[in-house]
Parts: sequence; C-alpha cells; structure tokens
Amino acid sequence: MSQPDDNQLIQKVLDGNTASYTVIVDRYKDLVYSVVLKIVKNHEEAEETAQDTFLKAYHALSGFKREAKFSTWLFRIAYNTAISKTRRKQLTTTAIDDKMIENFSTDEIKENLGQLDTEDQVKVLQKAIQLLGNEDQLLINLFYRNRQSVDEIASITGLSDANVKVKLHRIRKKLYLEMQSRMNSEVPQLRN
Repeated sequence: MSQPDDNQLIQKVLDGNTASYTVIVDRYKDLVYSVVLKIVKNHEEAEETAQDTFLKAYHALSGFKREAKFSTWLFRIAYNTAISKTRRKQLTTTAIDDKMIENFSTDEIKENLGQLDTEDQVKVLQKAIQLLGNEDQLLINLFYRNRQSVDEIASITGLSDANVKVKLHRIRKKLYLEMQSRMNSEVPQLRN
C-alpha cells in the first residue's frame, strides 16, 4: 500500500483527522532537525526548534497554498524559526573573510586538493564547513545534502534565485580556500 502524498495528508488534517499530522512529522522530522541544527548549533535547542517548527506549521496549515512543495514551505518555517531563535540569543560567529577569496584561483586549489585521497578530502572539507557562518552552512547543506533546488532554497531563505547562486559560488570559493589552508597545515597530520 502506497503512502499518501503530502497534499493528501494535509487535506486529511484540515478535514479534522489530526492524527494524519504525525505522518507528516515522521516524514520530515530528520530533515527539519538537520536544517535547524545548522543554524542553532546545539542539539537540545535544535530539538526544541524543530518541535516549534512543526507546531507553527500545524497552526498555519490552512494557509499553505500548495503552490510550492510542502517540504519547501516547511523548511522555510524551520529556517525562520531557527533564525529568530539565534537572533534572540545574539550569537556571533567568525566567518571566513570574503576579501580573502576574491583573487584566489579555484583551479589552483582543485589541483592541490587532487593530491589528497578522498578520505582526507572529506576530513578537510568537514573542518572547513564548520568555519562557515550559520547562513553559509545552511545554504550548503540545503543544496548538497538535502538536494534542494536553487528555487526551493530561495523560497526557504527569502533570498532571490540570483542571490542564492552568488552565495553558493562564494561559499564554494571560501571552502576551497579554507581547504587549501588546512591541507597545507594538516595533511601531514592526516596521513600519520
């Protein structure tokens, strides 16, 4: 028996079958948690924020126009809820300097990174991602891990499609730069 799609479940909830909402929560709980965790950086706060997200979505379900995918709408709520939570806490992060990436050749970085085996590249990449600001981490994760399209990311974050593309390009350059820096300082340690 096939699972009902999101719109069918939403209609059931709107028709009074509130138990159908648990299927929606089960379907998206891991993805929502991963989105908010990238922003709030704390597992307990991420769990609380994910719960807040589902509660807000439930109360706003009648306003879902079904013009976009439900997951995009839900991720937008998760993003806004997590950003609101971090703004209240006034967290500050140290991002990689944008000016450092302007005159840096991506081809040079790719050539140097190609000298590492895949496992070492992954380790270096994971460390570089941790240094990105919250928004940059979220954009990279939405695009690569959650496989959201540029259009969906724009809907989630409120950015324009062009802005999402530019930000993703700059983030990749930042990552390449940081990976190059880490490769020079840590690769001997990775191989030991």
